[in-house]
Amino acid sequence: MHSSGNDRPSNGPLVIVALATLLALVVFTAPLTTLEAMTATFDMSSGLQAWVMSGTPLGAAAGLLTAGALGDTLGRRRTFVGGIWLTAVASVVAALAPEAAILIGARIAQGLGTAGVMACGLGLLGQVYSGEARRHAAGVWAAAIGAGVAIGPILASVMMGIAGWQTLHWVIAAICAALAIRAVSMLPESPRADERVDIAGSVLLMTGLSALLAALIEVRFGLTVPVICLVVGGAVLIALFLRVERRVANPILRLDLFRRSDFTGATVAAFASGAGVLALMSMVPTLLERGYAVEPLVAAFVLLAWSAVTIFSALGARYLPDTLSARSLTVVSILGCAAGQLLLILAERGSGWAVVLPGLFVAGVSNGILNASLGHAAVETVPAERAAMGSAANNTARYLGSAIGIALISILIAGTDGKGLFTGWHEAVVVTSALGVLGAVAMVRLSGAEADARAS
Repeated sequence: MHSSGNDRPSNGPLVIVALATLLALVVFTAPLTTLEAMTATFDMSSGLQAWVMSGTPLGAAAGLLTAGALGDTLGRRRTFVGGIWLTAVASVVAALAPEAAILIGARIAQGLGTAGVMACGLGLLGQVYSGEARRHAAGVWAAAIGAGVAIGPILASVMMGIAGWQTLHWVIAAICAALAIRAVSMLPESPRADERVDIAGSVLLMTGLSALLAALIEVRFGLTVPVICLVVGGAVLIALFLRVERRVANPILRLDLFRRSDFTGATVAAFASGAGVLALMSMVPTLLERGYAVEPLVAAFVLLAWSAVTIFSALGARYLPDTLSARSLTVVSILGCAAGQLLLILAERGSGWAVVLPGLFVAGVSNGILNASLGHAAVETVPAERAAMGSAANNTARYLGSAIGIALISILIAGTDGKGLFTGWHEAVVVTSALGVLGAVAMVRLSGAEADARAS
C-alpha cells in the first residue's frame, strides 16, 4: 500500500501528514488577521477576544498528552484521523456560530482536534519511512509547521475578503474531510497497547486549565469573587489531576519525569517560549490593524518577516556546529527571541508600521533555531522509552504558555484609542520578553543542577 515498484515508500503518507500538520497551524493562526472582523460580527468584549485567540492553544495544550496516550493505546492512525474529523466538525460549528460563546467553544474543540494530528503525525511517518527517507520526512513535517504559521494569516485574510471570516472555516472543514478519508487508506495503523486510557486525568487537566485561564482573563475587573472561585477551582482540579496521575497505571503524564532537573528546565523553557515570543508575535497583526490602520492582508504579509524567516532558520539550524548542545542552542535562541521582542517596543503612535520589521526578523531567526533545538532538548532529558511523553509534555507547555500569553496581551492592548493601545503594547513587550529571559535562566540553572548531580 505504501510502496512503489522499486519497493521505496511512496510520498502519499508524507503528503497526508504534512498537509494535516500545515492545516493544524492554519487553524491556530486563523484569528491573527480576522479578529477585528469577528469582533465586529459579535460585538465582542476584550475578554471574549482573548478567549477566541487563546481557545485553540488551550485545547491543544489540554489535548496533546491525551492524544499521545490514545495513539499508544487505540492506534496512531485512528487517533490522527479522529483528530482531523474533530477539527472538521469544530470548523463547521465555528463557521455557523451565532454568538461568540459558540465560536469560542468551537475554537477549543479545534485545538483538541489538532492535538491528535500533532501528537501522532510524526510517529506515523516513523512507521512508514526509515533511514534517509525518515530524516527527509521529519524535515518536511517541521517545514509544514512553519509553513502553516506563515500561510495561515494570509489565507485567512484572503478568504475573509472573498466572503467573510467564516469562509476559512468552511475551507478547513472541506480539506479536513478529504484528508481524513485519504488517511484511512494511505496510513498504516500502529500496534495497540492493552492499557486503559487515562480519561479522568484528561478531563481534570482540561477543566483545570480552562478555569485558570478564565481567571486570568477576568482579573482585569479586579480580584472579584468569581475570579477567586475560578482560581481556587482551577487549583483544586489541577491538584486532583496530579493525584490521579500518581495512582493510575497508564497516566498521560508521568510525574517522576520532573525529578530530572534538566527535563523540568526544558519544560519551563518551552512554556516561556510560548508565553513569550509565540504569544507576542501572534498579536502583531492586531497591533498593525488597530494602531496603524493596516489592512489584514498587508498585516499578514508583514508577519512573514517573522514566520517565513523562522522556516529558513529552522532548516539552516542543521548546519550549526555539532559541538553546540541542544541545551545551549535553546538558551541562546530564547535570548535572541527576547532581543527581537524588545525591538518591538519601538512601535509608537505615528511611528509607521515598518518599525516592527527589525524585531520580527531578529525574532524569526532566533525562533527557527529555537524550534529546531527545543524538541531535541525535551527528548534528550528523558529516558529513551519516555521520548514520546517528553515531547508531548514539551509541546503542551508551549501551547499552554501561548494561551496564557495571548490572553494577557489581549487584555493589555484592549485600549480603545491609540494611546491606550500602544501603552498596553509596551507593557506586553516588557512582560513577554522578561518571561523569555526567565525561561532561559531556569533552563541554565536546572540543567546545571542535573549535570552536577550526575557528576557527583
